[in-house]
Amino acid sequence: MAAIDTQPALSNGLLARLKAKLAGGSHEASVTQRLAGTIFIIRVLSAALAYFSQVLLARWMGGSDYGVYVYVWTWVLLLGSMMDFGISSSAQKIIPEYRTRGEHALLRGFLSGSRWMTFAVSSTVSVLLAGLVKLLSPRLGAGEIVPLYIGCATLPAFVVANTQDGIARSHDWMRLGLMPQFLVRQALIIGLTASMFALGFHLGATAAMLASAAAVWIAMIGQLLMLNRRLAGHIQPGPKAYDVGVWLSISLPILMVEGFYLLLSYTDVLVLQQFRSSEEVGIYFAVVKTLALVSFIHYAMSATTAHRFAEYNALGDRERLSAYVAHAIKWTFWPSLAATILLLALGKPLLWLFGPKFVVGYDIMFVAAIGLVVRAAVGPVERLLNMLGHQYVCALAYGLSFVLNVLLCVALVPRFGGHGAAAATSISLAFETVLLFAIVRQRLGLHVLAFGKRG
Repeated sequence: MAAIDTQPALSNGLLARLKAKLAGGSHEASVTQRLAGTIFIIRVLSAALAYFSQVLLARWMGGSDYGVYVYVWTWVLLLGSMMDFGISSSAQKIIPEYRTRGEHALLRGFLSGSRWMTFAVSSTVSVLLAGLVKLLSPRLGAGEIVPLYIGCATLPAFVVANTQDGIARSHDWMRLGLMPQFLVRQALIIGLTASMFALGFHLGATAAMLASAAAVWIAMIGQLLMLNRRLAGHIQPGPKAYDVGVWLSISLPILMVEGFYLLLSYTDVLVLQQFRSSEEVGIYFAVVKTLALVSFIHYAMSATTAHRFAEYNALGDRERLSAYVAHAIKWTFWPSLAATILLLALGKPLLWLFGPKFVVGYDIMFVAAIGLVVRAAVGPVERLLNMLGHQYVCALAYGLSFVLNVLLCVALVPRFGGHGAAAATSISLAFETVLLFAIVRQRLGLHVLAFGKRG
C-alpha cells in the first residue's frame, strides 16, 4: 500500500521539477508564459475559425474563384502589414521607453498620433493602388479586378487595426490587441459568407472579398472604441507632444525587417500564382494554413517578449535580459517541434476537410515544415535585435533571405510547383536563421539557440 501511495507524489514531484526548469523560476518568465499562452490560445482559436472559413469557402466557391480570393487576400495581408511604417512593432519599443523615462506628453501624443498617421497614409496609398489596378486592368483577369478594388478599400482599416494591436500589446492587453483581428474578424467572415450562401447569392471571389472587407472594418472600429476607453482609464489626460521624426527613425528600420519577413512569407504564394493554376494555389494555401499552428507559437512569444526586451535594455539589466531571451527561445522551439510532429501526423485528414483533391498537397507539408522548425530554434531574436537598436543589420539579414527566396521560387516553382515553393521557403528560412544566430552572437554575445552550450 505504501508503494502505491508514493506514485502520485513521485509523479507530482517530477512534473513540478520539469515545470520549474522550463519556467526559469522568475516572475517575468511566469508572466510571459501566461501572456504567451493567452496569445497562443487566441491564435489557435483563430486558426480553427480561419481553417473552418477556408474550408467553407473552398467548397462553396470552387477551385478557380477560391484561388482568386486567396491571391487578393494575400495581397491585403502583405500590404496591410507593411503600410503602418512598422509602428505596430516599434510601439513595443517606444511606449516602454516613454514610460520608463516619464515622458507622458510624448506618450499621449504617440498613442493618438500614431493611429491618425497610419490611417491617413494608408488611405492615400489605397487610392493610388486602386488607380494602379485601373491602369493594369487590361492585363488582369476579368474575375480579379473587382476583388482587387475591394482589397484596396480594406487596407486602411487593416492598417489601423495592426497599429492598435501594437499599442495594446505594449500594455500587456493581449486579448484587446488580438481578439478583434483574429477572432472577431474571422467569425464575421464566416457569418457574412454563410449568410450570402444561405440566401442563394453566388459566392464568388467578389462576394467573399466584400464579406472580408466588412469584417475588417467592423472589427477595427470595435477595437478602436474599446482601446480608447481602456487608455482613458490608464493614462492621465494632459498635453500631447508629437515626435514624429523619432517615431519614424525607430519604425522605418523595423518596417524593413517586417517587410522583408512578410515578403519572405508570401513570395511562395505570389510566385506560384504566376506560374501555376489557381487550383494549385488553393491547394498550396491549404497546406500553409494547416501548418500555421507552428508559426503561431513563434508569434505568441514574439508578441509577448518584445516590449520586455526594450524595457530591460532601457534599465541596463543585462543579466535579466539574457535570462529572459533564453527563456523565450526555449518556449518557442520545443512547443513548435511538438506541434509540427502532431500536424504532420494528422496532415491528410486535415487537408481532406478542404476537399478530397486537397490531399495531394500532403507531401508538401513535410517540405514546408522543415523551415518552420529550423526558424523556431532561435526564437524571437529578430524582435530582440529590433528592440535593442540593431534594426538595420536585422533588415539586411531578412533582405538577403528574401532575395534568396525569390531566386529559388523563380527557379523551382515552374518545374516543381508547390513542392518547389515549399523547398524555396524552407531553404530561405534556414539561411535566415543562420544569419540571425551569427548576428546576435557577434553583436550581443548571446547564444540564441534552443540547445547547446550557452556562452
